[in-house]
Amino acid sequence: MNKISYKEAMEKLEEIVSGLESDEIPVDELAAKVKEASRLIRICKSVLYETEEEVNKVLKEMQEEKPLEE
Repeated sequence: MNKISYKEAMEKLEEIVSGLESDEIPVDELAAKVKEASRLIRICKSVLYETEEEVNKVLKEMQEEKPLEE
């Protein structure tokens, strides 16, 4: 499975949402589009969670550092 970036996932998700809102998606494709949207949402949530964890780790490390003595 190819790794998709957050930006790509969001763009594809926006396309699906736009199609749903404008009734452009045929009923025959609706279930597949909803499944794809669900997959894209999981990807975005995962990336956001991983990013939050990394930022929190860096912030914690910064708080634990001793100030430089001048």
